[in-house]
Amino acid sequence: MNIEGILRIIRRGVVEIITEEELRKKLKRYKQIERPLTVKAGFDPTAPDLHMGHMVLIKKLKDFQELGHQVVFLIGDFTGTIGDPSGRSETRKPLSQQEVEANAETYRQQIFKILDPKKTTIVFNSQWMKGMSAVNLIELSRKHTVARMLERNDFHKRFTEKRAIGIHEFLYPLIQGYDSVQLKADVEIGGTDQKFNLLLGRDLQREYGLEPQVVITTPLLEGLDGKTKMSKSLNNYIGIDEAPREMFGKIMSISDDLMMKYYELLSELSMQRVKSLRGRLAQGKEHPRKVKRQLAMELVSRFHGHKEAERVADEFDAVFRDKEFPREIEEATLCWRKESAWLPKVLTGAELCTSTSEARRMIEQGGVEVNGNRVTGMDLELATGFTYVIRVGKRRFKKVRLLKNKNLDK
Repeated sequence: MNIEGILRIIRRGVVEIITEEELRKKLKRYKQIERPLTVKAGFDPTAPDLHMGHMVLIKKLKDFQELGHQVVFLIGDFTGTIGDPSGRSETRKPLSQQEVEANAETYRQQIFKILDPKKTTIVFNSQWMKGMSAVNLIELSRKHTVARMLERNDFHKRFTEKRAIGIHEFLYPLIQGYDSVQLKADVEIGGTDQKFNLLLGRDLQREYGLEPQVVITTPLLEGLDGKTKMSKSLNNYIGIDEAPREMFGKIMSISDDLMMKYYELLSELSMQRVKSLRGRLAQGKEHPRKVKRQLAMELVSRFHGHKEAERVADEFDAVFRDKEFPREIEEATLCWRKESAWLPKVLTGAELCTSTSEARRMIEQGGVEVNGNRVTGMDLELATGFTYVIRVGKRRFKKVRLLKNKNLDK
């Protein structure tokens, strides 16, 4: 493949390449001397699961792998204890070393669902940071200024609003940039919210006499709410390790507008096919639900296999199109002292809701069904001695068996 063909692949789903001319030179050098580029992306293990937002970056790493280059998947176990201040309006609460290590281990297990292990090097930045002396850290700090740090949008905003900025937060971008020095990265990929940190990596590489890395920024993927960046803390995420049924249902719940962005950033379909789909949708030649189903099938197949994707797709159709119950429903047995049980208490006891207040809210919103019938009142009592199929929201089902036990205080 010629350089232009390679660049077409790299440009897909990318906001900015800094600079494309430098990348072109690196790619030409690679073809001449057959030395693969070192392509780096860093991930702080601040939550136990990777999600589809992370996959935007990981998919771009996969593109470089398929073009013959070596990927460095950097797990920021050291920076994770600081907390990435990017986009934050307040100082992030630090994680314990035990939390970081546990989350890092799940990342190791999950990334090879996408990346080629033979072309992937996993590194932890604690390898060089834990051995850095105070003198070395001060020397690193000399290579940047407070004025430059305050050029960052989030820092500038917090400073002008008189919100606290911890000195340790200034160290975060410095350490991320220093990771690029240690790894001699040719390319670093990150979300648009990481641009300042990625460019700082270029500056530090120059300071240490290295050729600066090319910076590639990718768009931030909105979560299920269609508004904010996908995040586990906002509970708007689709985890790559989620159960097939849950993953399929979540993808089917995204808006029609957001669906095409998911196609562009996550699908293996060619951009020509994606553009064709977008055009057919606009002309009314394709039904959005069918197109979304194809996307859900593709993504579930990638992580769980095609047979499992077909099974949950058929089940989803039965439940949401044909109004049937799922073939497999989790069961719960609850014991009550009285002859009947108040529904909000049953919902919390069966772990369909986290509290009676949430249960009451779901009932008020018309989001609760018992044996296929929508609950309209708050006073419903379920008789003991029977089994009920209860649905909360769109995807939460449980078969609840209510038993009477006079010795219990319910």
